[in-house]
Amino acid sequence: MSRLSALNTRLRLLYQEIAKFGVVGIAGIGVNMLVFNLLHSVTHLQTVRASLTATIVSIVFNYMGFRYFAYRHADKSQRGKEISLFVFFSAIGAVIENGVLYAATYGMHWDGPLANNFWKFTGIGVATLFRFWSYRTWVFRTLPAKAVEQAEAILTESEQQTRAGATRK
Repeated sequence: MSRLSALNTRLRLLYQEIAKFGVVGIAGIGVNMLVFNLLHSVTHLQTVRASLTATIVSIVFNYMGFRYFAYRHADKSQRGKEISLFVFFSAIGAVIENGVLYAATYGMHWDGPLANNFWKFTGIGVATLFRFWSYRTWVFRTLPAKAVEQAEAILTESEQQTRAGATRK
């Protein structure tokens, strides 16, 4: 396999991963915003409390989507560790997401339905960058580290054989 072919394969897989992450993420944003607006308007919970509750609901929804759709091929041998890491990184994402909303609502006094939705959505966007990185790096690892090392060794050996064959010619 040439380096260009290997790079194309890796990029294609990354694009597929981003697309699946995006499908689950967009659905999760819908759940998050729907629950937030329902809680905030119907129950009259304070803005950040309604947002935090909606975030928790969407975290549960997203875990199911990531585990059974986006990362269904990922290593499943350590499910307890996976869930613990998912909750840990999701909590950090929740702090980021709701911190943006808190700063806008209580720090800048930008309060109202339009402002709340704008800053909630902005917080989700910022937190999504962190979540994508942390989930793919730490939570939903596609292969155990040992298998990755073995695959890299095979690729290196294949490249060396290709180079050796090219120098003989």
